[in-house]
Amino acid sequence: MAEALRVGIAGLGTVGASVARVLRDKAAELTRQCGREVVVTAVSARDPKRDRGVDLGAAKWFDDPVRMAQTAEIDVFVELIGGDEGPPHSSVKAALEAGRHVVTANKALLAKHGVALAETAEKKGVLLNYEAAVAGGIPVIKTMREAMAGNSVTRVFGILNGTCNYILTRMEAEGLSFDDCLKDAQRLGYAEADPTFDIEGHDTAHKLSILTSLAFGTRIAANDIYMEGISNISQADIRAAGDLGYRIKLLGVAQRTESGIEQRVHPTMVPTASVIAQVHGVTNAVAIETDILGELLLSGPGAGGNATASAVVGDIADIAKSRPGFQHGPVFGLPAKELRPYKKAQMRSHAGGYFIRLTVHDRIGVFAAIAKRMADNEISLESIVQHAAGPDTALQKTVILVTHETTEAAVRKAVDGITRDDHLTDKPQVIRIERAE
Repeated sequence: MAEALRVGIAGLGTVGASVARVLRDKAAELTRQCGREVVVTAVSARDPKRDRGVDLGAAKWFDDPVRMAQTAEIDVFVELIGGDEGPPHSSVKAALEAGRHVVTANKALLAKHGVALAETAEKKGVLLNYEAAVAGGIPVIKTMREAMAGNSVTRVFGILNGTCNYILTRMEAEGLSFDDCLKDAQRLGYAEADPTFDIEGHDTAHKLSILTSLAFGTRIAANDIYMEGISNISQADIRAAGDLGYRIKLLGVAQRTESGIEQRVHPTMVPTASVIAQVHGVTNAVAIETDILGELLLSGPGAGGNATASAVVGDIADIAKSRPGFQHGPVFGLPAKELRPYKKAQMRSHAGGYFIRLTVHDRIGVFAAIAKRMADNEISLESIVQHAAGPDTALQKTVILVTHETTEAAVRKAVDGITRDDHLTDKPQVIRIERAE
């Protein structure tokens, strides 16, 4: 049997402790599967005295993760600290430069430094595995990087943030407000005390940028993603979507267009009969559309200690199964130096259907003025509905518009015109309608 694979874990929070526990509890099974033992020989975290529910007494303690990354006492450096600068970045970089394999769940780090780190890994002939960085326990990275040879991806989209999906699910199922659902998500540990990173779309954007690189062979461009969060979604939107046969989801979408690669994160209406609309709670789902395979949908637990630990352990096991002299595949599907510069598509030229909710003054001529603005911008309406805004708003009406396929530029121009006409009493709501089988 080959020598044991020596693992060092940096970061012993929920995920790090879960990884250590799985490696301990599943030691015999992993040895049979990998043909060698997998042993935690080093750990690093802020507090050495904290009880993490797993015995780490046999592992050497390092106060500095960079020192642990450089030590000859480990073969694999597992980074579970989080963050895109400071110790996470410096320790991963140090491990790769020292010829250590790296496993990370850190999407923010990869979104910012992934290509440079991939170049180092490929130069040193070591693995940089990151299955847990996108969609938790769903094996989407391995699927796209290894199992789809010969396929050309045309579009990848999905529900990539469990916090947002949980909130939207509760809002629809129980008629709760966004604020009430958020508070409950925080109480249950699904949302952070400061939830901005999740609810405003940043987390989804980081994950999407990684999928975009794998799908289209481009350099990661997390800063070139059009992004909207879910904090402005109201019960009025949820109810209107249901009445029209749609469900609202926060989607990350990347697709190839004539003008470049389009990346966007925003609330989206999907048909209630579609598969993606059936993904509820903290579950994640990723759909991949290709020329050969057609559409593939992967769904499963997207967050949490066990789901993320499963992906991390899977990456460690892949390293344990490799042998000296084995030629590792590129980190992002193509050699890092061959990844093409990212060419951003014109987001405002995106075509599709739109849901538009307008709260307007209840006075003669408003309805006709709205219809004229739509006609002036060559927007064809599938439906237009007017009803009272609520019992306490007798002088207001809510107008719900659903368009046929049109352009983002046309919709924004029409809505801007209605706003300038001084018909609105509240901020307009515009939600894209996504094609989703």
